[in-house]
Amino acid sequence: MKKLGIIGFGWLGNHMAERLSHQYEIFVTTTTQSKAEDLASKGYHATLVDFADDRSEEITGWEVASQLDAIIITVPFSGIRGMQVSMKNRQKNLLKFLGDYKGQLFLMSSTGVYPQAEKEFTEVDLSADRVESESFITHQFPQANILRLAGLMGGTRLLKNYNISNLDQLVNHVHYADICSVVEKMLEKQSQSKVYNVVAPIHPNKEEVICAQKDLPYLGVRTEKGRLISPAKLISELGFEFQYPDPRYFHL
Repeated sequence: MKKLGIIGFGWLGNHMAERLSHQYEIFVTTTTQSKAEDLASKGYHATLVDFADDRSEEITGWEVASQLDAIIITVPFSGIRGMQVSMKNRQKNLLKFLGDYKGQLFLMSSTGVYPQAEKEFTEVDLSADRVESESFITHQFPQANILRLAGLMGGTRLLKNYNISNLDQLVNHVHYADICSVVEKMLEKQSQSKVYNVVAPIHPNKEEVICAQKDLPYLGVRTEKGRLISPAKLISELGFEFQYPDPRYFHL
């Protein structure tokens, strides 16, 4: 069985491990001993490591890295909503941890790297080498794939469960199941050096989504203007079909 590493085992990492564990032996990192023991009970191989930016302790290379066919990095390297906050120590520690890894590599980035402007953004608008939270990986690992994830939704993560403002604002969201499917397809294709926006292709406004999730009628009119992130390149190059193309129905 092939071996897959997941660095940063949070909400998304857990969904990925569950999806891929029938194809891969799973190696993960976590920050607490209790969680490492819990992950071990699920059959995952856990390494205890913390990439916190305010830590200066020495981090050594991941002993199993050379055995792994692919590594997925879910540790965040930008601030809230993709704000470009310097995390130099965290970046440096991750690079040490990866060593001279030669296999397939994925960095989970964010559509928050795009400016707050009313237009449709594609990957051409912002290359990885212009984004600090992405370029630190691609400079050392040119084979790395960068996945710019929209707002993570699905399961109990539904817009109706949050205190929301700007209800007429168009959404850029993605269901975790589609993220897992994208990664699975790229693993199969042995994709390298790709940059993709991973976002549902339909962009209702927040009020539409909340009404649908509460089974209420929406009586407004959707604006045609807004900040939109396009998944066209992902759909075209991977031949990808979204299981959840419309955020209004992420709860179904």
